[in-house]
Amino acid sequence: MFARIMAVVMVAILITAVALSGIWWITLRNQQIDARLDYLISEAEEIAYLASEVTGSTMENYLGSSARSHLNAMADKVNREFGAYIAVVDSWGNVMDNIRTAYSEDPDFVNSLSGEAVTDALRAVLSGESIRIRSSEGQAPTFTVGVPFLQNGYVSGAVFIQTRAQRIESGLEQILLKIILLTAAVLILSEIAVLLFVRSALRPLRNMTAAAGNIAEGDFSVRVDENRGGRELREVSRAFNTMTKKLQGVEAGRREFVANVSHELRSPITSIRGFAEGMADGVIPEEEHPKYLQLVAEESRRLGNLVNDLLALSRLEREDAKPEWSVFDINEMLRKAIIRRMADLDNKKIEISCESETDPCYVRADRDRIEQVVINLLDNAIKFTGENGKITLTAEAKGKTVEVTVWDNGIGVAEEDREKIFDRFFTADRAHTSGKGTGLGLSICRRIMEMHGQSLRLLDTKEGAAFRFTLEKAEAPGNDLTETGNHA
Repeated sequence: MFARIMAVVMVAILITAVALSGIWWITLRNQQIDARLDYLISEAEEIAYLASEVTGSTMENYLGSSARSHLNAMADKVNREFGAYIAVVDSWGNVMDNIRTAYSEDPDFVNSLSGEAVTDALRAVLSGESIRIRSSEGQAPTFTVGVPFLQNGYVSGAVFIQTRAQRIESGLEQILLKIILLTAAVLILSEIAVLLFVRSALRPLRNMTAAAGNIAEGDFSVRVDENRGGRELREVSRAFNTMTKKLQGVEAGRREFVANVSHELRSPITSIRGFAEGMADGVIPEEEHPKYLQLVAEESRRLGNLVNDLLALSRLEREDAKPEWSVFDINEMLRKAIIRRMADLDNKKIEISCESETDPCYVRADRDRIEQVVINLLDNAIKFTGENGKITLTAEAKGKTVEVTVWDNGIGVAEEDREKIFDRFFTADRAHTSGKGTGLGLSICRRIMEMHGQSLRLLDTKEGAAFRFTLEKAEAPGNDLTETGNHA
């Protein structure tokens, strides 16, 4: 991936550099040509100024003056620099030029001059125009510049300069070489800068790739730097760290769950095996077998309850687990739960009451699941309430919901255990779920309420413990049996 990105970036830089080099070359070439032609124009204008000072009808009046030496000096200067043919022509047809000098230095150039082209250019200048022309006629391309000069406000002549195009365009190879060297330098520096930038920008991705490999191997403790790269990469890094943190929590929960299940299963199995081996080996006297068989039965029931709770929790945590909705009277369910546990209540002489402002009080929920929650909470209340204690079940409508509370005046829940009370297998001695339970009851209850989109929480009470869950309030069902489901 890194190599492909670098290749694409390098190709883009190369194309850009070549395009810019071409633009620089054309621009500098035109600037140099224009500068040299401007120089020839300025020289021609100075010669034209001197020629305009000539008085009389012919240039012979001027040939003997001291200005001729100045004019010749200027012509020699232009000729040395550009090997140019220079002619001064007045409107009467008199011509002064350096044809001999130009021929002696470059006869091929003089011979290549096109008389027709010179005539056309001269005609344009004598009409009052200043010209600069590149011509490809003849044996070699030439540049021609010309300016008129005035006397008494009228065009009285022209200065005409012609030189090889090579003289004007020479030296451009050096400019091209400089451009190539500059382009190469820029390209190399750009590649280095892009390489460093891309490596720096992709470092967080490489770190993330390495971290993902560690996660695949089961190491969820890895983290990536959240302060490297651009804004998008920083956001991805933060999301990645959040994911690994959650995965670490899930993995810790999984390991704890497996450990707890193993421990809970091992305890009754060990007891059953120990009692059975003791009776089989004769370590336990035969007359005591009924006693230990009773213990084996109790441990078997405990083991069965644990397996059933695990299966129930597994079914509840499936992604496709959904409540089977129905409408029923929650007060009737509370009263039936009390009747089912009346023997346990009588044994401990517990006073129990069921209170509701509205009777009947209809709710919309999964009847069987909610009954499981009610029975579980009532069993916990009975378990942790001493003799002559008190338990109260209430159902109170609050707007669109109904709040169901199970309160007892038993031993309550220690402050340090309140946050763990709904954890799986939490059976601390002072917790409300301590004893011989599986430690899964409250976890199952909370999961059932989450499936309903409702809540189950432990209330703050001065005495005992109180659990409250909410249900969706419903209107009284009609005669249509489908409204209440198919429950007996």
